[in-house]
Amino acid sequence: MDSRVDVAVMIGSGVPASLQAVGKRICWVVLVNGERRGTAFASRDEAEECRLAWLEQLRGKQQPGAVRQAV
Repeated sequence: MDSRVDVAVMIGSGVPASLQAVGKRICWVVLVNGERRGTAFASRDEAEECRLAWLEQLRGKQQPGAVRQAV
């Protein structure tokens, strides 16, 4: 099964209080198959790094454990 990993933006009241306290009114989150994973990020670049890490992790789970050789 292929998993979908996206970055979504949150604006206004959707921004966690900890980010609002430092003046942030926008943040980014990572969604795996439509479900939020992890923390909110103050920058899109941080969220993209996390998205790539999720993709690598999920790709590793989808590959078979043993390598087959053609005979």
